[in-house]
Amino acid sequence: MRDEQLIQVVPSPRQIALQQMAFYAFVHFTVNTFTDREWGDGSEDPSVFNPSGLDAGQWVRSIQAAGMKGLILTCKHHDGFCLWPSRYTDHTVAASPFRGGRGDVVREVSEACARAGLQFGVYLSPWDRHDSRYGTGKAYDDYFVSQLTELLSGYGPIRSVWFDGACGEGANGKKQCYDWPRYYETIRRLQPEACIHVCGPDIRWCGNEAGQTRTSEWSVVPRRTMDTEKIASLSQQTEDEAFRLRPIRAQDQDLGSREILAEETDLVWYPAEVNTSIRPGWFWHEAENDQVRPLSELIEIYEKSVGGNATFLLNIPPDRRGLFHEADVKRLRELGEYIRRCYTDNLAPEARIEADPAEPGHEAGNMLRKEDGYYLPRAVREPVRVTLTWPAARTIDRIVLREEISQSQRVERFHLEIPDGEGWKKIAQGTVIGYQRIIPVRGLRTACLRLTIDDARVRPTIAFFGVYQDSGCS
Repeated sequence: MRDEQLIQVVPSPRQIALQQMAFYAFVHFTVNTFTDREWGDGSEDPSVFNPSGLDAGQWVRSIQAAGMKGLILTCKHHDGFCLWPSRYTDHTVAASPFRGGRGDVVREVSEACARAGLQFGVYLSPWDRHDSRYGTGKAYDDYFVSQLTELLSGYGPIRSVWFDGACGEGANGKKQCYDWPRYYETIRRLQPEACIHVCGPDIRWCGNEAGQTRTSEWSVVPRRTMDTEKIASLSQQTEDEAFRLRPIRAQDQDLGSREILAEETDLVWYPAEVNTSIRPGWFWHEAENDQVRPLSELIEIYEKSVGGNATFLLNIPPDRRGLFHEADVKRLRELGEYIRRCYTDNLAPEARIEADPAEPGHEAGNMLRKEDGYYLPRAVREPVRVTLTWPAARTIDRIVLREEISQSQRVERFHLEIPDGEGWKKIAQGTVIGYQRIIPVRGLRTACLRLTIDDARVRPTIAFFGVYQDSGCS
């Protein structure tokens, strides 16, 4: 496929909004929290669900302290227990002691998010190990769509609907053949601004649940990529909690370079989401209170996902009180403090900027602002160079680049240099920029920095060129 055809593939407004959200929370909470399991089997008595001090406001405050902008709640996991009083099953909070049988966790969380300005999303497992209709075909799909409709029509604006492909046998020994098109139509009709994640057309799974990332994460990929996550073996792990050790498959390392797409005829904009948990498991287990991920590990995942043209979905599981545990809260606060220290002091606006001549209205100075606008060179040639020069040397720790993704993904290869005697010294290089690329260059001292776009599908569109100095972080 020719370069001019590749750049015709662009994101929808909902995909751009999700990419801008960048970093958001998964919250796994159900009967498993009280039975000390990762996967329930649907036989749990609803009476076990009784969080003594559930405070959705505490969740929201902790998430915001980490710098997250949204929350996706597991409204129903594979056990079939509903965190809202669904009219279509008795396996819900209404049958539990929580709030005297009048509780609605989904409502409490959605309203807490709305008050705080956080985006709210829902997870609804298509595999229901409790409901006897599972595996019967349309009868089960009717039930599932009814519950999906409840969530999408009774809890305000929904930013995300998160589906996995778990598909085990029901009590009748049969598996359900999910009617994905019907599910998608329901979502588009009731919540048209919601992105459908993983087993859906808007956001794809990165390929593992360990927080590992690719060196080059492309957003323009073959349309057939959408079908790869619609089976359980690819999108779900077993109950042995081994997901942290699962490596990225080698054949998935390059999904969208020019070479990979050369023979493709049907492409889509399908950006990646990196999802992992702050603990070894997805649900809270008392034995894991001392196994919260180290700050350094979370920082690395953040900078390689949010800084690698992907989004970062970090799971934080509430405990039996219905609160985020103190160890998790502490780590979230530390992560947020790091992000604020390291990505606030932008030195680029202090520099003089020089670049190849631009198209009118798309001058190089647009790159120094985060507002609307981008740089577009006038000439159709390579390389394209942009140079920042300060009056005196500065200490640089991170460089942040962004393409204008509304104009598709164009950059194939770039590098960064600083003066070295009579010439230039290369300090970093890469392939993808996409929505955002973070390049750590800790402790670099220079008065001049040059970005070179070595290869692009067509003229590159650079929306942001940020240069950051740490304020006390290492």
